[in-house]
Amino acid sequence: MEIHFIRHATFALEVGDLRVLVAPMLGEAGTAPAIQNTPNQRPNPLVELPFGADGLSELVGSTDAVLVTHTHNDHWDGRARELIPKDTPVLCQRHDEDTFSGAGFANVSPFEPDLTWEGLRFVRTAGRHGTGEIGRQMGRVSGFVVQSEGCPSLYVAGDTIWCDEVEEALLAHRPDVVVVNAGAARFLEGDPITMTAEDVARVCRAARVIAVHMEAINHCVLTRAELAEALDEQGLAGRVEIPADGEKLEVVA
Repeated sequence: MEIHFIRHATFALEVGDLRVLVAPMLGEAGTAPAIQNTPNQRPNPLVELPFGADGLSELVGSTDAVLVTHTHNDHWDGRARELIPKDTPVLCQRHDEDTFSGAGFANVSPFEPDLTWEGLRFVRTAGRHGTGEIGRQMGRVSGFVVQSEGCPSLYVAGDTIWCDEVEEALLAHRPDVVVVNAGAARFLEGDPITMTAEDVARVCRAARVIAVHMEAINHCVLTRAELAEALDEQGLAGRVEIPADGEKLEVVA
């Protein structure tokens, strides 16, 4: 099992000959407006994809399925909607099934409570995309655990802060590796809506971690360097990988 990390929360999960594209945000840098009411107003994405047009065509053409944890624009953007062929299997939370069908995708399957596709089992997990009224406004989000015979188990927490639901998923599934969406994304008011350095540290104490979701969207204020420093101070640096855009990682037990 390998992860080809692309940018923000987007990565290709490669298991044997299968490639599942997770949370595709494929737009060119600066082509989407800044998220409003946030600490800076730079247009999104802040950085380009780590490959050119040929690399993007190869990625889309070799994708066997797409998995979308929720339909916020930084996890499913207009360019992904345009480029991904409409017969590509789309795995999503049941709440979003009609969104994809309405956009013309012909092979949409919700992964809740679970779904087995081509020998891979996906189990939906819950989370909280913030606290209080902001968290409610952010809507329903999902993560998932992927299991395959002979492979390590992988938990992709999705857009969530540390919460009871994340702790319960860690206890129930005992994943070998967890992908967390860090960045401490926030608005001008309220608490962060994705994981802070302390949230990531809590996950690191339960499993090995791959931390993503940084330095690509204007309201993500926690940088890779800041996260690495905070975890190093707590003696957790050896429990986390913080990939660069375009980096490939092997998922091992």
